[in-house]
Amino acid sequence: MSGSYGASGPAACHFAHYFVICGIDTESGLESDELAALYQWLEADRQGKDPGAAATGENFEQSPLKRTFKSKVLAHYPENVEWNPFDQDAVNMLCMPKGLSFRTQADQRLPQFHSFIITKEDGSRTYGFVHTFYEEVTSPQICSAMQTLYQMHNAEHATPQPTSSSSSSSSMDSLASSLDEADPSSSSASFSSPAVGGYDLSRDTLYVTKALCLITPMPFMHACRQFLSQLHRAVTVVPAPPLPLESYVYNILYEVPLPAPGRTLKFHGVFEPIVCQRPGLGELQLADFPLSEAFSLLGVENLVQVFTCTLLEMQILLFSQDYQRLMTVAEGITTLLFPFQWQHVYVPILPASLFHFLDAPVPYLMGLQSKEDTDCSKLELPQEANLCFVDIDNRYIELPEDFPQFPNKTEFIQELSEVLLSFGISSNMGAPPRTHRSPVSNPCTLSRERKAMALQQLEDDGRNGNLAGEELAVLELLQGNTTLERLQALTKRTGVTVACVDALRARVKSQLTDKPGAQTVAEDEELRNAKLNVQLREVFASRFITMFADYEAFVIQSAPDLETWLTNREQMHNFDKASFLSDQPEPYLPFLSHFIETQMFATFIDNKIMSQWEEKEPLLRVFDARIDKAHLYNVRAPSLRSSSYQRCSVLKESALAIEQRLMKVDHTAIHPHLLDMKIGQGKYEQGFFPKLQADVLNTGTANNKWFQRTATTQRKQDQHRQQTAHLSLDNNLKERYMQEARSLGKNLRQPKLSDLSPAVIAQTNWKFVEGLLKECRMKTKRMLVEKMGHEAVELGHGEANITGLEENTLIASLCDLLERIWSHGLQVKQGKSALWSHLLLYQAREEKAEQQSHAESPTPHVAERRKSDCCLSMPGLCVTLIQDMRHIQSMSEIKTDVGRARAWIRLSLEKKLLSQHLKRLLSQQALTKNLYKRYAFLRCEEEKEQFLFHLLSLNAVDYFCFTSVFTTIMIPYRVVIIPIKKLSNAMTTSNPWVCVSGELGDSGIMQIPKNVLEMTFDSALRPHTHISALFKCQNLGKLTTVQLGHDNAGLLAKWLVDCVMVRNEITGHTYRFPCGRWLGKGVDDGSLERVLIGELVVPCGEEDPRRGCYTPPLQRSPSQIRRISITSMSGRGSKPNSAQIQEAVGEAVSNIIKHFHKPEKERGSLTVLLCGENSLVAALEQFFHHGFKSARLFQKTMFIWDFVEKAGASMESADQMGDFQGPLGMTCQSLCHYINAINSTSRSIGKDGKFQLLVCLGTRDYLLPKWLPLLVECPVVQQMYEDTALLRDSSTVSALIRNLETLRDFPITLESSLVKGIDL
Repeated sequence: MSGSYGASGPAACHFAHYFVICGIDTESGLESDELAALYQWLEADRQGKDPGAAATGENFEQSPLKRTFKSKVLAHYPENVEWNPFDQDAVNMLCMPKGLSFRTQADQRLPQFHSFIITKEDGSRTYGFVHTFYEEVTSPQICSAMQTLYQMHNAEHATPQPTSSSSSSSSMDSLASSLDEADPSSSSASFSSPAVGGYDLSRDTLYVTKALCLITPMPFMHACRQFLSQLHRAVTVVPAPPLPLESYVYNILYEVPLPAPGRTLKFHGVFEPIVCQRPGLGELQLADFPLSEAFSLLGVENLVQVFTCTLLEMQILLFSQDYQRLMTVAEGITTLLFPFQWQHVYVPILPASLFHFLDAPVPYLMGLQSKEDTDCSKLELPQEANLCFVDIDNRYIELPEDFPQFPNKTEFIQELSEVLLSFGISSNMGAPPRTHRSPVSNPCTLSRERKAMALQQLEDDGRNGNLAGEELAVLELLQGNTTLERLQALTKRTGVTVACVDALRARVKSQLTDKPGAQTVAEDEELRNAKLNVQLREVFASRFITMFADYEAFVIQSAPDLETWLTNREQMHNFDKASFLSDQPEPYLPFLSHFIETQMFATFIDNKIMSQWEEKEPLLRVFDARIDKAHLYNVRAPSLRSSSYQRCSVLKESALAIEQRLMKVDHTAIHPHLLDMKIGQGKYEQGFFPKLQADVLNTGTANNKWFQRTATTQRKQDQHRQQTAHLSLDNNLKERYMQEARSLGKNLRQPKLSDLSPAVIAQTNWKFVEGLLKECRMKTKRMLVEKMGHEAVELGHGEANITGLEENTLIASLCDLLERIWSHGLQVKQGKSALWSHLLLYQAREEKAEQQSHAESPTPHVAERRKSDCCLSMPGLCVTLIQDMRHIQSMSEIKTDVGRARAWIRLSLEKKLLSQHLKRLLSQQALTKNLYKRYAFLRCEEEKEQFLFHLLSLNAVDYFCFTSVFTTIMIPYRVVIIPIKKLSNAMTTSNPWVCVSGELGDSGIMQIPKNVLEMTFDSALRPHTHISALFKCQNLGKLTTVQLGHDNAGLLAKWLVDCVMVRNEITGHTYRFPCGRWLGKGVDDGSLERVLIGELVVPCGEEDPRRGCYTPPLQRSPSQIRRISITSMSGRGSKPNSAQIQEAVGEAVSNIIKHFHKPEKERGSLTVLLCGENSLVAALEQFFHHGFKSARLFQKTMFIWDFVEKAGASMESADQMGDFQGPLGMTCQSLCHYINAINSTSRSIGKDGKFQLLVCLGTRDYLLPKWLPLLVECPVVQQMYEDTALLRDSSTVSALIRNLETLRDFPITLESSLVKGIDL
């Protein structure tokens, strides 16, 4: 449960705090509901009209019997309770959310029951249980006033009037359904009521609603329902009960205690005894609302999906005609959260006056009452991007996009279904969840659907203990149908029964039996519901015990005392999230990575930390005890990091505990008795519930002489035992209050029901603005700290790095925050995404202004372009907000506005333009004023500036949140080949081609038009030439390699290339692939193609000096300087010594091992570690070049591959002569086979390229350590290497072999760009 029960102190042990009577005040007469007027004021303000004019005048369009009239608290007893002050406005509003309802004798007037919750600012709760019935109006003034209203209504309709704006079907009119009468019987009134539902004083009897309410500290729903029903029946039956009504009310207010934990209490109503039980301290908390009804209303799968949305703290809006259904589903869902608690706005029944709270940019769980035949598809809610909409009556839900599933969802649903079936409840109820709102044809269709489900709904209501009067009426209707009777007779002859009707008849018979013997059936039903409740809750609790069995190992307890911890709470890391996620099974990660970011999980961890200084919070104590028990029996040990489903093992045990407690009554409360009342007091007229005697009901047991006179010693001892048990519980509650007040006091934003003036509404919205700004600051700080990695650790910020999963979760959370900010204070909703709607309006205005400027001035407007920080040869890139929107709009893969908004946020964040774009968007102040109300976050200038500054701080790190998520989209890439100009080889007559590869794939070979030179000028007006081409292919992800080559055609076939630049034209990411070598026959190593390794260019222009901070560049292709130094004796580059070479080899091998120890999604490119700068190939090149006789006077330059070829030929001839036997011979054959395969490839990759390929293939197939001894012992070594060469040092070679053998444990795969054309 979220929130606390009751209050502390001995007096809080009473079962009920208040008894309340609400109804019509005959002295003040008929008054229009002030809440309706307030709603009209809010609606007028929303539409930009004059609020004062909108809330005046009568609504003559609506029938008087359908209008809303002001109800009033007629009496409440006692006057006040110190620990729970009486909130008259809130109680009146929630007892009668629709106000007073009138009926005539021609209408159905069935009693109704519903419950409500009042949540205080500290999170504590009190529960209200309401029995509403119709009572005859005896006041002539009220009857005359109703007659007058009908005359005015008829006169208004007699004269045709033009349609006014007030009758328009506004979106909020449908939301205001609780202002209209939503009784299911209202539709039948038009057929039976005289004058088409009218009222005539001379012939009709007028009835009005009255409500009896019990306000209690704990949710004993069934007991309160029975007591109120019996109390109402007392004034309608003959003969009347023996005691006055005051005796029964006094008894439950002062003499019936709360049952102690783990005990059962029996007390007496008016006609029958009532039994209630309370779980023990080691059991799940009390939950008396029937979960069977919640599952029946929604279906198992739907309820699990709504439960998951609740865990992830999304906005949950429940929608139903029935108040009790709203409460049942809301309480059912929050009950299942154990051991966590809902920490945000919780209003299961949202009164009309609080409709503005749907605009709240915070997580909430609220219930909205609908009127009959409401087309929910036309509801326009303030924001839907993060909303879970639950239409209870029509049994469907709408889920937010990008919704992670609950772990083991299928097996979980199966287990829940089996529990339900064991109690005879079908699990196939409820429609499948819908992510998007399905079009509803029309109200007539909905009406037909409701009629088709009528019998099933009646069966549900009976199972959940709803009133038998409705069932009796339906049963009489069915029994009077001759066609149905004939069908029943026919089915009985064939051996078939009409189950629904038979079951309905049996239940009506049992419910209408008021004799003492029938109470057994009610007790059995209560026991059945209690056992089902606890078993369903145990299944949910078991899932959390499985997922968080080892959570305590990841709790960080660094503060020395409570005061220090409370002072530094926001700056401290309390939970090692990265390590916890790495310990979880892979299928659990999408859900868990989101869940551990929620407020309810943070509060749970806070409570755990505080438990080392204070007594444990009750839910935490129960949860930890269950985890300890699971560890004791080694439940989780065999399945650590396993996603196999573990069924709940305590179902029978939990049901048995409930059964044993209900079968044995531990305490019987004092019987109702006569009070000290004067003769004549306590009398009432039959059929009318009277005002009770306040003088006797406002005083407790201490002032009652009868109680003092008749109380026995045993009774006093029993009460003392009860009070002692309660004091123990109250201490726990007090500790819980302290914990919640310390950690959550500023986060709970519950709506106040007692003061709903416009000033208070404005103050509430200001708190929302402050909360949004604080949330933005915390999220951006978290994203920076996690992304900065080791730099953040050095600064003392905690965790060392961030996983890809965590990063995606944090960015998704930022998207949700921006949607909530853009939804706050919205005037008129345009689409499901408030941000995207704003962007579209901005785009329309900008494009219109651009067209007008073109018409006025023929000079074309030059779009803003970002300077190329990487190379003067790369053209500038357009960086306008509109251009980024067009990129998103061109992506056919994204189908919804919410998806487009999130894609735009991710793109802007990756381009480091999010703050700049949003600042540009909000610069159109006229548009912002048109879209948003005065109190909206986006119209608070100072907070808006701070918000943009926080977003600007995200530019300090690099994100690939767009590239890594939208992996299937088509992206344009620009390729620029830059030759070395000084040697006059900028041109080539051959046909060049490129193939770009990335982490997600490659582009394939793309031909580039030859001799298409572009010329640019630098700041000194010096010309630069290059070849540029634009191509489009599926997203390649982060780029890794480029294959560059040509066909060697023409006279100028030799080509000296400096580098290749490749830019993603959507994200702007530019990669540089250094080359610095020739492509052509007879020059360099004779290569016609080269594989180049890329590096991401870090922009360091004037725009933002912080770009790229903390993000190291990727490795790249070996540079020409290094090539010269290792291939030429005359190279001027400094040669590495033997120690440096050995260190380089060890470092390269170590980097590859580290690569495989990272999570798979974070490893990056293995090609870079094999072939890039400081890679394994580069290190082995240095090893083989040490002491190599590569240059000879008047002879061609020798390459390592020349040595390998000669060694291979020597070994091949030796093998033919039989010099190699056994495994050595096989190794020799494999080396020769690989050398021949590389030489026979059709690719012209050059000698250095061939050596690189041999190293990569040998590493992949774990053959390199076997080949080295053969190469060392080959006679060619003495001819081509100096005596001091590392290759001729046996100890060094042995160390190299041991180093390379460590790679055998890892699955090394090579990019297709490396091994293309090799046939082994």
